[in-house]
Formats: sequence, C-alpha cells, structure tokens
Amino acid sequence: MTEENNLQDDLKDKTKGFTDEANETASDFAQSAKQTFAAGPGENKKVLAGILAILLGALGVHKFILGYNKEGIILLSITLIGILTTCLVIGVFILWIPGIIGLIEGIIYLTKSDVEFYQTYQVGKKPWF
Repeated sequence: MTEENNLQDDLKDKTKGFTDEANETASDFAQSAKQTFAAGPGENKKVLAGILAILLGALGVHKFILGYNKEGIILLSITLIGILTTCLVIGVFILWIPGIIGLIEGIIYLTKSDVEFYQTYQVGKKPWF
C-alpha cells in the first residue's frame, strides 16, 4: 500500500508542477499579447505601408495610407514634375528622388517591430523616415 501511496504522491506532485508551469506560460503569453496588441490589431498598417512604399513609393501612396496627406502630395508632386520634365535631362534625376525615399521608408517600416512602428508613425506622427 505504501508503494501505491508513493506513486500517487509522485503523480500529484508532477501534476501540480505541470499545472503551475502551464499557468505561468499562459500568463507570460497573455502579457506578451497585451504588449503586442496594445494599439489594437486592426490599427497597425505596417505591412501594407511598407510594401506600398517599396512598390509605389514615388507616388506617395504609403503616406496617404498612414494619414500623412501633405507628405503624400509632396511626393506625388515631385513625381509629376519629374514626369513632365523627362524631355529635359533633369526630369530623369527628379524621378529618382521620391522612388528612393519610398524604398528607404518601406525598408524602415518593415524592419520595425509592430509596437515600435505603431508608436512612431501612428501615435507619434513622424512623417519622414
């Protein structure tokens, strides 16, 4: 009988240890989820803005997505001026400027963490880089 009691006690101890570990893991996960989605899961536009900045950065689409209308109009205007002056040599160089800005911003957007992106560009409203 004592051997059965010892086995039962060992089983109870292992079960209690497993339960405590599961509770701790669940608590850690809940804390991590709260930090990740502090902004709300639907509020973060990091991936969309990053991809659009890389693909259509010269048109300023990523700026409009983030709500920076003035900056989006600036990029779009520079692109249109570049297109209109392509018959002159200077237009080709003007077209490079918003494209490079979009590429750099797209890379920056995609390399930031979700929380850092949200705090910097959506809460802090940092318009450039």
